[in-house]
Amino acid sequence: MKTVILAGGLGTRLTEETQLRPKPMVEVGGHPMLWHIMNIYAHHGFHEFIVALGYKGDQIKDYFLNFHTRNANLGIDLASGQVKVRGGSQTPWKVELVDTGLATQTGGRIKRLMDWLDEDVFLLTYGDGVADLDLQALVAFHRSHGKLATVTAVRPPARFGGLVLNGDSVMQFLEKPQAGDGWINGGFFVLNRRVLEFIDGDSTLWEREPLERLAEQGQLQAYRHEGFWQPMDTLRERNLLEDMWASGHAPWKVWP
Repeated sequence: MKTVILAGGLGTRLTEETQLRPKPMVEVGGHPMLWHIMNIYAHHGFHEFIVALGYKGDQIKDYFLNFHTRNANLGIDLASGQVKVRGGSQTPWKVELVDTGLATQTGGRIKRLMDWLDEDVFLLTYGDGVADLDLQALVAFHRSHGKLATVTAVRPPARFGGLVLNGDSVMQFLEKPQAGDGWINGGFFVLNRRVLEFIDGDSTLWEREPLERLAEQGQLQAYRHEGFWQPMDTLRERNLLEDMWASGHAPWKVWP
């Protein structure tokens, strides 16, 4: 089963980093966010990826072209220019890097991958969020209900510290609890290929008309994830993920 990763947006809310690189290449713990996301999927047995490129997509291409040498020891004969790659991890990923346009919206990027999506079911996510999600359970849930689309529903991280009051007295202060109220789109989807019929073209936002129409037709189901989930929309959120990684307690690191 193939995993589509949307990695072409401008990342306008993280301009401190994205002026120089696409958001999926912003590093946490010395590795691009894209690497973290792909490791989550690979841990659950999904090793085939289609990365939808757009803004500064060449940087993502360069990263994967040099992936093996970046993660290995090198022996270089300066006289002949011969390079020997020694050791390094043998990552069993197959990665398709597809230019889906600079200004294409999220739905349009998915539609442009039609020729690469040759199976009935595929996975979809964004290049800027991580979770300790059981992806095999997510796929099993999707297959169990027989609808066209499954979205992972998550609790939004609270933006502010919470207060427990008794009159005017603060009885307890909760420092930015993980779970906010309600459920939101967590960005981890399982989709039947027929959802492409719900996308009109390049200007279509996946999060608007396609998902709205799927819901109206009873074809969209929600898989509730009560565990860890965190996007990287702002510099504060990037720094939060960096602190978690540095502490040795990164909840999304499900791989060994």
